Amino acid sequence: MPGMPILNILDHPLVACHLTTLRDKNTPPSEFRQTVNRLATLLAFAATQDLSTAEAQIETPIQKMVGRTLLNRIGLVPILRAGVGMVDSLLNMIPTAEVWHLGVYRDESTAEPVRYYDKLPAGDPVDVAFVLDPMLATGGSAILAGKMLQDWGVKKIKMISIISAPEGIKRMQEALPTIEIHTCAVDRGLNEHKFIVPGLGDAGDRIFNTTG
Repeated sequence: MPGMPILNILDHPLVACHLTTLRDKNTPPSEFRQTVNRLATLLAFAATQDLSTAEAQIETPIQKMVGRTLLNRIGLVPILRAGVGMVDSLLNMIPTAEVWHLGVYRDESTAEPVRYYDKLPAGDPVDVAFVLDPMLATGGSAILAGKMLQDWGVKKIKMISIISAPEGIKRMQEALPTIEIHTCAVDRGLNEHKFIVPGLGDAGDRIFNTTG
């Protein structure tokens, strides 16, 4: 139905295999980062299918031809810090994209997001923004990021998250129904500590090797 929230779960053999590597507690940080990049690339391929393009006149070594070039101004919005691990994958696919960081941490006593950093300029928003965070757990950080981008004036926002919890999806769709969610897997749910189960642990710690 038109107007209903969009949830796109990327069901693919390669995704399933890479997810297994990502979830394994014995996967070393270097391989974990590489796997995050691979999955982010696959998600980005799916999430960018509706980007607008325009004709571009070029000349190959053989002859002139008409190709395509991106029409939209694209913004990548990683939620610090784990979202940073997904940026390079999307920049490789969209070299002209802008990167706008949002600093959000979860208050462990309330499990609610706390905003501590952003550099979004006044006015002149991007056409399409991709919010990047490997985990969509409670949905609090994603909702906060989405509202900040809407306040900036972004008309089209997409959430790209490798693993999601039903609670976070539901909460986000209720709060921001126009934002598309693209994910590789919807897990069983959240435990008493608000971590995704079975999940993969703390994505930020595993990306940056700070599990200590």
